[in-house]
Amino acid sequence: MIHPLIGYRIKGVIWYQGESDYNEADQYSRLFPTMIRSWREQWGQGDFPFYFVQIAPWEYGVYGGGNSAFLREAQMKTMQTVPNTGMAVTMDIGDCDYVHPPEKKLVGDRLAYWALSKNYNFEGIAFSGPVFKEIGEIKEGKIKLLFDYNENGLSSYGQELAGFEIAGADKVFHTAKAEINRDKSVTVSSDEVLEPVAVRYAFKNCEKGTLFNTEGLPASSFRTDTWEQ
Repeated sequence: MIHPLIGYRIKGVIWYQGESDYNEADQYSRLFPTMIRSWREQWGQGDFPFYFVQIAPWEYGVYGGGNSAFLREAQMKTMQTVPNTGMAVTMDIGDCDYVHPPEKKLVGDRLAYWALSKNYNFEGIAFSGPVFKEIGEIKEGKIKLLFDYNENGLSSYGQELAGFEIAGADKVFHTAKAEINRDKSVTVSSDEVLEPVAVRYAFKNCEKGTLFNTEGLPASSFRTDTWEQ
């Protein structure tokens, strides 16, 4: 479908992924980066910008098992490993009952932030929501999480932080309490898990995001573990 366009100059790509791959995260983690590289090779103009939209929360229901959070994770890894890529997160604007989120203008804005900042040299534009970086410490039954892209802090904008789960070595996740700290980290805990080792956030098909940076951009769903699905 793109072959007739090859040979024309290209400034960059914006890509909105469909739902057909939602249950194929392992395959997608190879296919998507390969597609990006192949397009760049076909045009022969170097690593032109490739900005894409993370699939939004949706309750797949009749479409069977699986967890689309693993696909969102694969998309995040693409952003983190493939040069000159960026991702618009949609955790806060999904619709559990409707596959097409209505907030298309907001999606377009978030893609534009990447281009304005990275390609058109506009200063002072935040382009990414918080991205989980690492576990800061595990102490007294609490796990502290550190993030990138939160230079000015984190916020839940008046709502209670939700969607966090915590597990011990038994790999059983329990609903957790999460708090934003003054050092721009998040502390997660549960009375049901005395010796926690892992945290997941919004790691389900449909979970509304509640964690943002102070620029108003949402965090992606994420997990600290690498356990099998």
